[in-house]
Amino acid sequence: MDGTIIGRKVDLYAHTSYETLAQTLDNMFNGRWSCIGTVGSSRLLNETSEYVLTYEDKDGDCMLVGDVPWQMFLSSVKRLRILRNIKL
Repeated sequence: MDGTIIGRKVDLYAHTSYETLAQTLDNMFNGRWSCIGTVGSSRLLNETSEYVLTYEDKDGDCMLVGDVPWQMFLSSVKRLRILRNIKL
C-alpha cells in the first residue's frame, strides 16, 4: 500500500478530536494500521505504529497530525496522508 493514492473523503467536522478521526480512518481501512493501543490511544497519533498520520496544510507544508490544537487543524488542513513511519 505504500505510495498508493486512495481517494476517500472524510468529513472532519463530524469529529471532535484527533482520536475520533484516527479511529474512523482505521475503520475505513479495516484496521490496516491497528491504530488503537491497549489503553485506547491511537497508535497513528503517538507514532508507535508502522504508519503515521500527517496532513498537508494550506501552505503546502507537511505536518504531523496532533501537533496543533484541533480547531487550528480544522482551519488549515488541505489533505490527509498516512505515511510509513521512518522512525521505526
